[in-house]
Amino acid sequence: MPEEALIVVDMQRDFMPGGALPVPEGDRIIPRCNRYIEEFRRRGALIVATRDWHPENHISFRENGGPWPRHCVQNTPGAEFVVELPADAVIISKATEPDKEAYSGFEGTELAEILKRNGVKRVYICGVATEYCVKATALDAVKHGFETYLLRDAVKGINPEDEGRALKELEGAGVKVLSRL
Repeated sequence: MPEEALIVVDMQRDFMPGGALPVPEGDRIIPRCNRYIEEFRRRGALIVATRDWHPENHISFRENGGPWPRHCVQNTPGAEFVVELPADAVIISKATEPDKEAYSGFEGTELAEILKRNGVKRVYICGVATEYCVKATALDAVKHGFETYLLRDAVKGINPEDEGRALKELEGAGVKVLSRL
C-alpha cells in the first residue's frame, strides 16, 4: 500500500487563463503538475484530483449572492481537468450542493477516509489557487493527521501578496513547503 498521495487541487479549465475565474498564469504549472503526477504514479502513490463541481444554482455565484462568477459547473467544458490524470486517479468533487461552499478537498467529501483506507500517511499538494483551495486543502490535511507537503513549484496564486501570506500561514500550521520534490 502506498504511504503517500499526490493531491492535485482544482486544475480545471475555468481556473486557467481564458476561463471564467482564471488564476493568472495558472497554465504555467500544468507541465509541472503533469510531471509530479507521473513521478508519484511511478512511485506507486495514490493520485487524487479535487475539482469544483458546482450545480447550476451554486451559492458561490454572483447571481446567487456569492463572490465569484459562474465557474466549474458540473458537466461543462469549464469543469474539465487540464492535467493528465491516470485512469485510476481518485476524483474528489467538492461544492456539489447548491447551498454549501467548499474550498478544501476534505470539506463535505470522503477524502480523509479514502486516504486512510489506502494507508496514506504523507500528502503532497499542487494546483490552484494557493490562497484559496490549495491552502484550505493543506490545512485540512494537517488537521486530519497527514504529514503535509506543498510543492511550491507546482502551485499558483491569484495575488502575490495574498499568496505570500497563505504560504506563511501554511508553514505556521505545520505544512512543509518544498521548492521542488
